[in-house]
Amino acid sequence: MSFQDKVVIVTGSSSGIGAAIAIKFAEEGAKVAIVGRNQEKLNNVAKKCGKPLVLVADVTKDEDAKRIVDETLRVFGKLDILVNNAGIANATGIKAEHAMAVFDKVISTNLRSVVYLTHLAAPHLVKTKGNIVNISSAVAFRVFSKEAFPYCTSKAALDHFSRAVALELASSGVRVNTVNPGPVVTDIIENLGATKEQQAATFKRMTDMTALNRISDPEEIADLVLFVASDKAKAITGSSYVSDNGVLLENKGTF
Repeated sequence: MSFQDKVVIVTGSSSGIGAAIAIKFAEEGAKVAIVGRNQEKLNNVAKKCGKPLVLVADVTKDEDAKRIVDETLRVFGKLDILVNNAGIANATGIKAEHAMAVFDKVISTNLRSVVYLTHLAAPHLVKTKGNIVNISSAVAFRVFSKEAFPYCTSKAALDHFSRAVALELASSGVRVNTVNPGPVVTDIIENLGATKEQQAATFKRMTDMTALNRISDPEEIADLVLFVASDKAKAITGSSYVSDNGVLLENKGTF
């Protein structure tokens, strides 16, 4: 797959799945705008992306979201692909005192930021007949944790938002799809403050819950994203692509 001279925005690309996506797009000839909150991590990713546009930004801030799109257009002159990958997985139970604060934060990051960036990017994607890939999760289909209602809700809503916008934009030649990973080895658990021992134990539980007895590397998800964003998937819109090592097939408890 070649993305020669295509312009791609990848949010949450300072590490994990987002970083892998940005690097693979760059390897296929794309001009990439990488977005994240950590300058040092972004700089490390940038070294593997040729000459990317590096944007330190918080997608939950409207002024930052607007800057992401405006700067990409200023530097590269167009936009072909938007990958909404930025996300958090803060956990809480519905009875917790801070439940609504956690819910609002997760929804703001995982859903509202995607809606606003899509709103900003859509007119430019119409011009290029581009497409959007939203990074969702297997939890959009099944709840795996007893204290994950904000995350599960955000991803289920993201899938349905993507289908709604796919229908709206189809007549303009713009495709919108989601990729729904199961367990992936990233720093998302570390970012929640887990120790190395806790991270290892969590990944072990995740592995045991999959039918294939394995969890994915970020590059596997990136490969799927590139396919969905490519001309090979030109007939695909409003779809959700699950890559979960069969975790949805199993019923082995919760994380």
